[in-house]
Amino acid sequence: MTNERIVRANGVDLCIETFGDAGNPAIVLIAGIGGSMLSWDEEFCRRLAAGSRYVIRYDHRDTGRSVTYEPGAPEYTGPDLVEDAVGILDALAVERAHVVGISMGGGIAQFVALDHPDRVASLTLISTSGGAGDADLPGVSAELGAHFASPPPEPDWSDRAAVADYLVADARPYAAKSQPFDEAAWRELAERDFDRSLNLASIGNHFLVESGGRWRERLGELRMPTLVVHGTEDPLFPLEHGVALANEIPGARLLRVEQMGHELPPRVWDTVVPALLRHTA
Repeated sequence: MTNERIVRANGVDLCIETFGDAGNPAIVLIAGIGGSMLSWDEEFCRRLAAGSRYVIRYDHRDTGRSVTYEPGAPEYTGPDLVEDAVGILDALAVERAHVVGISMGGGIAQFVALDHPDRVASLTLISTSGGAGDADLPGVSAELGAHFASPPPEPDWSDRAAVADYLVADARPYAAKSQPFDEAAWRELAERDFDRSLNLASIGNHFLVESGGRWRERLGELRMPTLVVHGTEDPLFPLEHGVALANEIPGARLLRVEQMGHELPPRVWDTVVPALLRHTA
């Protein structure tokens, strides 16, 4: 029995799913680039809800069952994705939430906290950065750089097996190198995304949206409790990005997660879930 539903938020239709009692403290989970709500594993959400939290996950625009646009022609900007997160809180009558973002979702979470601090009870930033591209922070790993330079060709988006192959191949270079890549789990996720998405070919639109500009210099404005969770093997944002966030956000704490890449695999949940529950207590 799914608890998925469409809500009107920030003027568009977004698909959300909630776990736990709405009377409990709310945690809103913001996915990374091209990520539907499924990128927050259901079991991960249930573990948080079991800690007396009201957990909200949702499909970004151009993912899952939320509004989609023509591939190559997104009719929104990065700031719209920020306002979508706030609009979901409005639609659910949630005054303040613990905001958790991963990768691009971590960038969105930082803007939610900077622009709507009264809505943010706490902030958790996973596998993300406040200064990607800055000269004092390391760039992507050689392997991931090679993947960017020569990506796999786009699949026939109507072919379930081809799409799954493509998404699995795209996920592989982001994972920790010290651990076996869980191809079966990624394939199952890709197939579920294929089965429920309105237009999976549109996920590339996230790479085309205009960002909200620089914000690193504003991190010192943040006053809410902040937890930075970063893998020691992140190939997109090496650990120094997480260290910088923790240093530049007043009072922030850094949780280094050994043998984690740019990902949130089940093997780290026993570390991350209790840390999140403590942080949001």
